[in-house]
Amino acid sequence: MKFVDEVSIHVKAGDGGNGMMSFRREKFIEKGGPNGGDGGDGGSIFMEADANLNTLVDYRYTRRFNARNGEKGGSTDCTGHKGEDLILPVPVGTTVIDANTQEIIGDLTRPGQRLLVVQGGWHGLGNARFKSSTNRAPRQTSPGKPGEARDLKLELKVLADVGLLGLPNAGKSTFIRAVSAAKPKVADYPFTTLVPNLGVVSVGRYKSFVVADIPGLIEGAAEGAGLGIRFLKHLARTRLLLHLVDMAPLDLSDPAEAAETIIHELSKFSPALADRDRWLVLNKSDQILEEEREARMQDVIKRINWTGPVYVISALEREGTEALSQDIMRYLDERTLRIAEEPAYAEALAELDQRIEDEARARLQALDDQRALRRAGVRSVDDISDEEFDEYEDDEDGPEIIYVRD
Repeated sequence: MKFVDEVSIHVKAGDGGNGMMSFRREKFIEKGGPNGGDGGDGGSIFMEADANLNTLVDYRYTRRFNARNGEKGGSTDCTGHKGEDLILPVPVGTTVIDANTQEIIGDLTRPGQRLLVVQGGWHGLGNARFKSSTNRAPRQTSPGKPGEARDLKLELKVLADVGLLGLPNAGKSTFIRAVSAAKPKVADYPFTTLVPNLGVVSVGRYKSFVVADIPGLIEGAAEGAGLGIRFLKHLARTRLLLHLVDMAPLDLSDPAEAAETIIHELSKFSPALADRDRWLVLNKSDQILEEEREARMQDVIKRINWTGPVYVISALEREGTEALSQDIMRYLDERTLRIAEEPAYAEALAELDQRIEDEARARLQALDDQRALRRAGVRSVDDISDEEFDEYEDDEDGPEIIYVRD
């Protein structure tokens, strides 16, 4: 099934039914009085998190959703039937955003959680509601209110405990195959991974955590190059990042420079995401001699000024992966315990999570705006070089125009 993590849809709640104007007419009963009933409320639209879904592809082809209108009222004080609510299933981890105001309506993070996105219209009143001591036969009714309508943007972020970072061909997919039952595609060329992959790592009998593998990053990814920038948002909800570095690249590139590239692009995309706990994992140790491993590891650590945990593994041969999985599980357990015992620590983590969400959304929105301008043939002021800017000279006969750059 095709993986889709962003869609735009239009939702329209049902209109309320109109009130009825009628009067009681029976044999031997004259002036029976008003008996027009109220209309029914319009149907509302809800989003519901479904644990059985993992993509938004269903909303790629069907983009307009309308709930049923309420029926009009009937005679003999009969109320119209309420419009049926419409429930739209979405994957767990979906964020619902108002496309016009960029307001976050809600976040569906638990299976079965429901979110009201548009409210159905209020019912109209029948003429029986307007009778009084001075007006015994009212001919007044009220129409139903129109239902709300919204343009929504749905964003899916996979829910994982650990996220994998690295250049293409760093061994991320091989690592997730080694520690879990997931079977992502693995090949000897870059950009093998095109969509995020999730794997459940079992540690012991009753403990496990989820690992997310995203497409590799390349230099310039923060400006939209490559694939990984679109999927970095999936790492916003992780609790730990594993930075995988190829110790023996086939193109003989420098591992330290590869590590610096990822750190630089991560910081440009979201400085808060760069502050997330991150471990350095040097992969493909089986490709170099054992006596050279320590020297190469120390060289990478020194050149990037690394102070965090460091692991040397071979995902292909499954060397060091078990110890790494055990340490990750221990870290996650200690982190959960500390959140429960230290409110200040929990508050700081919540603030960091919110900063990551805000920065990631702002960065992706800026890239979308730039792409829309290029598609429309409009160039931003920031994209114009100084030489091109100086070419715009004013005519001597016309009014003087002064260009000001922000």
